[in-house]
Amino acid sequence: MGRSVIWGALALAILWSLTSADMGLEKLPGAGPRLTEFLGRMIPPDLSIWPEVLRGLAETLRIAILGTLFAVILSAGLAVLAAETLVPPAIWRPVRGLLAVIRSIPLILVAMLMVGAVGLGPLPGILAITFHATGMLAKFYSEAIDNVAAAPVAALESAGASRTQQLRWAIWPQMAPVILRDTVFRFELNLRESLILGIVGAGGIGLYVQTYVRSFQYDKAATVTLAIVGLVLLSEALNTALQKRFS
Repeated sequence: MGRSVIWGALALAILWSLTSADMGLEKLPGAGPRLTEFLGRMIPPDLSIWPEVLRGLAETLRIAILGTLFAVILSAGLAVLAAETLVPPAIWRPVRGLLAVIRSIPLILVAMLMVGAVGLGPLPGILAITFHATGMLAKFYSEAIDNVAAAPVAALESAGASRTQQLRWAIWPQMAPVILRDTVFRFELNLRESLILGIVGAGGIGLYVQTYVRSFQYDKAATVTLAIVGLVLLSEALNTALQKRFS
């Protein structure tokens, strides 16, 4: 009965979306020539700006790395306060509510607020990534704590192991693969998101995209696009390699 209700609600939501969304499908036939013309202006890419692009990519990478690092540090403390198995409901419920509020705020809005607070450059991008990623990582870390099996911990406790030993040999081995997976996933997401932060002045290569598109220098925008694609593919390959190594 429950599954039928869920599938029925999903079907109704899809039907409602299809019938009420003003998608304007009649515009599609004319989109092809315009898209072809736009892409034609991007060929061939202007590789003379490659040194600038590399500087932008390096800044984007630094934003993603530092934002992820600070988010991991903050999330480690918040995860303990959000874990049902470690603290009473009076603590973990408000903390989880706070994390939900953090996740609900769009990253681009956070970046704009940070730009207004500290000015242009990579710092607002790092702060925005840190803030937004903490809402997700702290939730994932707390769930990893709550999902630790009690039997190995109880076995070590009955054998006289200290709390530190229990953490080292029973709790951490269960949590480590999950935490690594979630952290690597979030870093990849942070890298992708930091690519567009420059559009609002928060540093990174997104500033070059905005500059070249607005000035109709599409050949230079093509070079930036190729660099972004290469960086994303590299991060995807790294993510896959780490997952295989530690799975």
